[in-house]
Formats: sequence, structure tokens, C-alpha cells
Amino acid sequence: MTRRQSKAVAHHFVLLMVLMLMGGAFPHLAQAQDSLLVQRRLRFAPEINAFLKDDSVQPPPKNAILFIGSSIFRQWKDLKAQMAPLPVFNRAFGGSRTMDILDAMDKIVFPYEPKIIVYYCGSNDINAGDRALDIFGRFRQFAEKVQSKLPVTKVFYVSINRAPQKMDRWSVVDSANALAKRYCVPARKMGFIDVNPALFDKEGSPRLELYKDDKLHFKDPAYVEFTRIIKPVIERAWRGD
Repeated sequence: MTRRQSKAVAHHFVLLMVLMLMGGAFPHLAQAQDSLLVQRRLRFAPEINAFLKDDSVQPPPKNAILFIGSSIFRQWKDLKAQMAPLPVFNRAFGGSRTMDILDAMDKIVFPYEPKIIVYYCGSNDINAGDRALDIFGRFRQFAEKVQSKLPVTKVFYVSINRAPQKMDRWSVVDSANALAKRYCVPARKMGFIDVNPALFDKEGSPRLELYKDDKLHFKDPAYVEFTRIIKPVIERAWRGD
């Protein structure tokens, strides 16, 4: 056997060992992911069940406008008044990550058959250390599932906030938003809404007066800014412009 042949055999042996090790690792990885999802499903069960109870008593109208996502939307307490007369309703739940929104779709997305979905999620993924590509990937799964089951529904992605609380991960925020924008803008049933410009002053510094003490969640004036940016976009979509 020549020296070159020996190197080739050694290379193939190492590659084979790596593949065998990976093959053994994948089931454990899948089990860990399943376990995490079960834990998170149990965590959010009270909120999801509360939504379902409300739906059984007074279901939202079909073909309306669904706001869904994490606490940034959940804490928007004047959403209906600020979006009036648009028929909006809120199914955001605090602490949720993109995986949780995916998991809850059969319960608090598809049954409503919304005409428009306004989506905000990803902040908690970033705090958990997730990569921008993974965050975007799960949003894309959400959008593709909507397109498959509700082909006439339009989905608007609202940019993840560049909150002071996650300043050290703004690069991840920016990358996730850029991926979502690149995906949404050319798509016929998608839209991208950037609220971040309203959160900074003319010098490019965060408007800290808009934030609560945690520098992550918002005071009421921030939602006035959100309304100013989001409502005209949703109004145009509602009219079919």
C-alpha cells in the first residue's frame, strides 16, 4: 500500500467514526428537544387553556386580525382601542419563544382562520442564546404552515426590538430581522414591519423613557409609537391595497 493510499484509508476511517458517533448522538439530541418542548408546553398550558376557555364563551370572529407572540405583545393592553376600528384580538403569551408559537398553532392560530396575522417573537430566543438563523428558521416554519393551511392569510413580521437589555446581542437581533425582511418583502402574502426606528433618538441612543426598569418591556408611550407604525400597514392590508 502506498503512502497516499494509507492516508486515504485513514481519512475514510476517521470519517466513518465521526458519522457513527453522530448517528448515536442524534437520537439523544432529538430526545432532549422533545423533553424541552414538553416542559415548555406544561409551562404555558394555563395561558393556552385560558385562551381556549375564552374562545368557548366568546370566540373571536373569523377572518379578523390576530396578534400573536411573546410578552411584548401580551402587555399591549390597549391594543383593541389603539387599532380600532380594525377587528383585532390578542393571543400573545409571555415568555414564549418561537418554538412555543409553532407548538400552539393548532390551538390558537388555525381555528380562528384570521385574515391577517401580526407576529412578534424572538426576544426570548435571543436571551436563551439561540442563533439568528434558528430564530428565523422557526418563523419561516410558522409562515409556511400558515400558507399551507390558510393560503389567503397575510403574515406580518414585526421586528425584534433592539432593547437595551440585550445590547450585547444586538448583532443577533439585527441578523434575525434581516433574514426575516429578506424573506418577507418579496413574498405576496408576507410583510415586514420595522418598529426599531421609533425606539431610538436622533443621536441613535435608545429612548430609555419608553422602557420599564428591566430595559426590555415597554411603558404605554412605546405602544403609541407601535400603533403609529403598525396600524397604517395593517389598514392597507385590511382594505386589500
